Amino acid sequence: MLTIKRVPTVVSNYQEESSESTGCGRNCLGNCCLPNSSLPLYEFNQDRVSRDNRRRNRSGFSFLNNLLLEQWRERMNRGLFRYDVSACETKVLSGQCGFIAQLNEGRHLKKRPTEFRVDQVLQPFDPNKFNFTKVGQEEVLFRFQPSTRFNGKDVTTAETRIFEISNGEFGDLSTNVVAINVSPIEYGHVLLIPRVLDCFPQRIDNESLLLALHMAAEAASPFFRLGYNSLGAFATINHLHFQAYYLAKPFPVEKAPIRRITMSVNGVMISQLLDYPVRGLVFEGGNTLRDLADVVARCCIRLQSDNVPYNVLVSDCGNRIFVFPQCYAEKQALGEVKQELLDTQVNPAVWEISGHIVLKRKEDLEGASEDYARRLLAEVSLSEKRFEEVKACVFKACGLQEEYKDNVEDKELVFSPPTTPHYAEACVVLQ
Repeated sequence: MLTIKRVPTVVSNYQEESSESTGCGRNCLGNCCLPNSSLPLYEFNQDRVSRDNRRRNRSGFSFLNNLLLEQWRERMNRGLFRYDVSACETKVLSGQCGFIAQLNEGRHLKKRPTEFRVDQVLQPFDPNKFNFTKVGQEEVLFRFQPSTRFNGKDVTTAETRIFEISNGEFGDLSTNVVAINVSPIEYGHVLLIPRVLDCFPQRIDNESLLLALHMAAEAASPFFRLGYNSLGAFATINHLHFQAYYLAKPFPVEKAPIRRITMSVNGVMISQLLDYPVRGLVFEGGNTLRDLADVVARCCIRLQSDNVPYNVLVSDCGNRIFVFPQCYAEKQALGEVKQELLDTQVNPAVWEISGHIVLKRKEDLEGASEDYARRLLAEVSLSEKRFEEVKACVFKACGLQEEYKDNVEDKELVFSPPTTPHYAEACVVLQ
């Protein structure tokens, strides 16, 4: 059994309470309180997001953005966060990739290391450990549900709606909630928790990934990305959740060149990252969000069943997904990571792998460089041989073949994707 000791991130103000606390009487997200709650309901039209709509709607202006940021600021004014993330120093490191380094001492101070098992990607849900049913409802911004109110109507044109729900009108108990992360990395840092009362362990399936893509599409902002960490890849809470936040810069991985590999029958293009420290796959396109979600979910399900830790970045308003198999925690448990990297106590999860590196010590920020970022992320990446083995298993699970394998030198298959449009226009969202 492989384990590592790390300081867990506190994502809720209730996380450090007794693990035996049920939350009854304090307005939590458990069965005791949630059915009688009055949390606002955000309904989206899950049939309206075609590929053409997704391409058009990337302006950064959306009802979800306004709602999320307004509610997030309100929680900030109420003092629910552990520190002021806007005061965290951030700089772009000079170099080819343009890695982004942030000093965020608040996510680390006054916490004790905890031992985590890192050799099992799939672990059963344990109700005795902290999970999101123990979160107080004041940390929840709204529920996020596909609409059931458009029956008999033209669902291709029906709009998103927000409803204020009275006590006793909760409806479907398999609800998805959006809550703040009380230890934010960036502005608007939230958690998307699918079907919170079902207490799913941290494992992706088709429906949960599709929900994350819908949230990205509804946000319609190039600044808004969602991330996922599997167990063994620096997830510390074994209760299904995604993270998301706004960053007003392109992630370095979004600018990395890629090589097209193949295309699925439903129009999803699969590519491989080039000239980036972490090997990974890129999925984009598809006729609908479900097409894209289904292909990526099959990839993730295979990684889970093969016990390969991985991270996922949802980018470009849900149009582009990066999947990174990784091995840093395994190397750390085996004593194969250099001490100079361990001393920084950086946990390379999805944000760090994508190029937004969260540092915990001022001296590390002052000495940060692209060379350091590349050395750190090189320890995360699978070897070329292991990556090819994993890729072959994933392609088999997805019913895909590597169409361009014999043409890797063909420069027409190697390109750097253009910067996501509308960055300047979307700046107003963060002001």
